[in-house]
Amino acid sequence: MAKAVIGAAIEVHRHLGPGQKESAYVAALCVEFSLRNIPHAREVPVAVDYKGTRVATGLVDLIAAGLVILELKAVEQVVPAHVSQTIAYLRMTGLRLGLVINFNVAALKDGIRRIVLS
Repeated sequence: MAKAVIGAAIEVHRHLGPGQKESAYVAALCVEFSLRNIPHAREVPVAVDYKGTRVATGLVDLIAAGLVILELKAVEQVVPAHVSQTIAYLRMTGLRLGLVINFNVAALKDGIRRIVLS
């Protein structure tokens, strides 16, 4: 599934290039997923629990095929906080694979960070 998701992201980047707002990439990727018949959910709320009590709600940019968390960015550089956020979402959802995709790069392959929760 990761390969299909990355292929769709590359197509979006090919058409929009760097420099757009994150929301444009999220919307375009949803269109591309639909064109490729990749099931997805956008802005998925996830519970943040502390000792059995919900204290907050996080919001995952996209979940592809119920398997892959996508944290989309349009920033100069992915920082450790972006990776930590994705790891937290993986823990909260019980999923194992996350992709941090930064569209603000010349070649998208340089903006993809794969995170596997073991």
